[in-house]
Amino acid sequence: MTSFDLPRRAVAECLGTWLLVATIVGSGIMAERLAGGNAAVALLGNTVATGAILVVLIAILGPISGAHFNPAVSLIFTMAGELPAASLLVYVVAQVAGGIGGTVTAHLMFDLPLLQLSQHAREGGGQVLSEVVASFGLIAVILGCRRFRPTLVPGAVALYVVAGYWFTASTCFANPAVAIARSLTDSFAGIRPVDVPWFVGAEIAGAILGALLFRWLLGEARESVEAPAATPKRLAK
Repeated sequence: MTSFDLPRRAVAECLGTWLLVATIVGSGIMAERLAGGNAAVALLGNTVATGAILVVLIAILGPISGAHFNPAVSLIFTMAGELPAASLLVYVVAQVAGGIGGTVTAHLMFDLPLLQLSQHAREGGGQVLSEVVASFGLIAVILGCRRFRPTLVPGAVALYVVAGYWFTASTCFANPAVAIARSLTDSFAGIRPVDVPWFVGAEIAGAILGALLFRWLLGEARESVEAPAATPKRLAK
């Protein structure tokens, strides 16, 4: 596999997170405007756009940087020894900067102020637990697919996030960089800045729990020590 230097990988992470957040925020604004007050329809539009862009971004940028677009994912790869600690800091800065750039870009496209402080409350134990679950599942999908079906990673991650939009109370942020970026839009996709630390903490906790469990689950399989069943002898006539 071709190895790309850190500057190129950082740009890929920044670009991917930028386009991801621009899609999340932009499709949220568009969906809200077209839904006529129907929150379910707006969420559906937001969901489809997010899932679609994830497939594309992971497919085209994965070979360059790993397509993390997520500080929690980068942390897990650092814990596994696949991403140096020095590179982790670069990745996180690139992801957060890209995410904020994505919010600004979405606002520019829809003639909104460049940055806004969101008033969209996302608080409570259910929301925090949802982010733990969302991040846990995301790491499970990534690690499981990388081990058994690596070519399915783009589609599997996208499908998990699409499902997460609907089965979690938080609509599956599962990404600290995205949470920070979405605190700067007072739109359908927003989250109040005061709620962000809870989301970030829950996302990191969920990711670590997922990594710990799957490190054990995906450990080296041992061959069975059981002897094969004996072939029954032909009965004497």
